Amino acid sequence: MAQEADESTNKGFKLLGILDVQKTPCAREAVLHGAAGAAACGLLHFLSTSRVRRSFDVGFAGFMLTTLGSWFYCRMSNARLRMQQRIIQEGIKNKVAYEGTSLDPSIRTREDMPPGPPGPP
Repeated sequence: MAQEADESTNKGFKLLGILDVQKTPCAREAVLHGAAGAAACGLLHFLSTSRVRRSFDVGFAGFMLTTLGSWFYCRMSNARLRMQQRIIQEGIKNKVAYEGTSLDPSIRTREDMPPGPPGPP
């Protein structure tokens, strides 16, 4: 009985039988944006021309373009975020490794300091 409940909760929605929308990053948002884009493109074309078949074709093209555009934008944003996280993690590891050593960039020697105004007398 418990296994049946676990199987039903793990079952995701597969688009065209190949793309698991629940587990693939950005897929759900891209499909939702595509549906809205298709409805908007098809409806606007129908209201302007009153041609049903052509409006369906325009709506389908709007779905494809909006879905792909949203998908690639989301994937690129996620890739940029992962790259920034990797750089930050590497910086934190280096800070921990070099802290207190002569290679620590936060420790500056007298020769490295820029000349400034003299201190208070």
